[in-house]
Amino acid sequence: MVFGVFDGLHPGHLNFFRQARRLTRRPCLVVSVARDRNVIRLKGRRPNFGERKRMALLKECKFADKVVLSGKDNHLSHILKVKPEIIALGYDQKTYVKNLKKDLKNKGLLVKIVRLKPYKEKIYKSSLLYRTSSSRSVIQSPARRTAPKT
Repeated sequence: MVFGVFDGLHPGHLNFFRQARRLTRRPCLVVSVARDRNVIRLKGRRPNFGERKRMALLKECKFADKVVLSGKDNHLSHILKVKPEIIALGYDQKTYVKNLKKDLKNKGLLVKIVRLKPYKEKIYKSSLLYRTSSSRSVIQSPARRTAPKT
């Protein structure tokens, strides 16, 4: 299971999904999409795409086996519903993760938590891509379905 806003997919996201899928021999990747209201609360701005559009983009990119919306108020509830064996965190994900393993264990879910490596973090980071007017490619539609070679 992975988490994120995924506000337009870029090669960093696709690499993130690929790394997560490699954590097990028989991957079943569940992607949790942040709710619009939580994005506003945590980042101080609305996402470029609404939560339903972001879900649709992820479903069409074919990296995810299942796409779910995160919890509205409690980040644990949807994790407990899915019951992942592994949670893969991005290199820069800090929100909700401080006591995640302990909180899940207290709710009866034992899960392995892995921190993934960055992919060209100075280029493919959503906050950088949307802040600059560079010509870097951001996948905003499902037309591109494969990750770049690393």
